[in-house]
Amino acid sequence: MNQVEHVANLARLQLSREELERLSTQLSRILAYMEELNAVDTAGIPGTTSVVAGDANVLREDEVQPSLSQDQALRNAPDAVDGLFQVPQIISDR
Repeated sequence: MNQVEHVANLARLQLSREELERLSTQLSRILAYMEELNAVDTAGIPGTTSVVAGDANVLREDEVQPSLSQDQALRNAPDAVDGLFQVPQIISDR
């Protein structure tokens, strides 16, 4: 449970004791299952290079299409300065 509590702390999550216990149990089950999977002999199985069946490319061709002008893009911005989005500073200058 200490590992779950540590990760929750790093993620700044406030979890109750019951939640920590439940997540600790679930994590233990996941890790036990991963150990089972690691025990399976996969030496003769080729690696998967694509999750798409066949050789078909399901992606469309890149095409140049019209886009928004700068004025259109900034029209609904809460704050804009010199043609750019103005956002609050989130990193200090220390």
